[in-house]
Amino acid sequence: MMLKVTGLSKIFGGLKAVDNASLEVGEGRIVALIGPNGAGKTTLFSCIAGFQPIDAGQVVFAGEDITGKQVHDIARRGMVRTFQITQPFAKLSVHENIAVGAYQKFKDRDQAWEHARSIATQVGMSALLDQPAADLTVAGRKRLELARTLATNPKLLLLDEVMAGLNPSEIVEIIEIIQKIRAGGVTVLLIEHVMQAVMSLSEHIYVLSYGKIIAEGSPQAVVNNKAVVEAYLGRGAAEKMLQEAPHA
Repeated sequence: MMLKVTGLSKIFGGLKAVDNASLEVGEGRIVALIGPNGAGKTTLFSCIAGFQPIDAGQVVFAGEDITGKQVHDIARRGMVRTFQITQPFAKLSVHENIAVGAYQKFKDRDQAWEHARSIATQVGMSALLDQPAADLTVAGRKRLELARTLATNPKLLLLDEVMAGLNPSEIVEIIEIIQKIRAGGVTVLLIEHVMQAVMSLSEHIYVLSYGKIIAEGSPQAVVNNKAVVEAYLGRGAAEKMLQEAPHA
């Protein structure tokens, strides 16, 4: 098992942002975490990756209890995450930005530089290596965020809405890149609102609502789950939709 989260809770003041959440991600799999806005998905990611201290629960990564460990310790072990809002080093080139991630694995400059170049090719940015990060489009910044994390040679990649703000053709391209990343031996846990991507990529889905995991299963089982439809649309709309759905 690459990742096992058990009973994780995170409280802000009187608000339980994450409430006794448990999930598992098997090695080599793509697993999705979905839910309405404000469900607590990014908070759960932050807790798993060490960016937020947790109030209860346990996080086990690659067989090791990493609960309470620092972000850099977790990253060194091979778990890295992207962020919804990309923040590249604007004054550095694309190549230099990716090399920042590469230096975590390669102390030699030439090795880090070459590794960054190969990662750029992997995410379709080889033609942009000399371009300042500040000049990138939204899609370009998303790819750069992905490249910077990949450059650390992760075992597990936590992707936080890497397709937000992209057009349909850009989404298809990112889906293909993520499939190649998994084919290269990297396990993926992703938060995503683009259901086309969730259905195309994931083998298992967890649904978070008001901080609680309310459903899990295959993509098809989850989208037909009444509790999931209610979480997104409200009870009345969910009942109406399910009544109108054609019955086999």
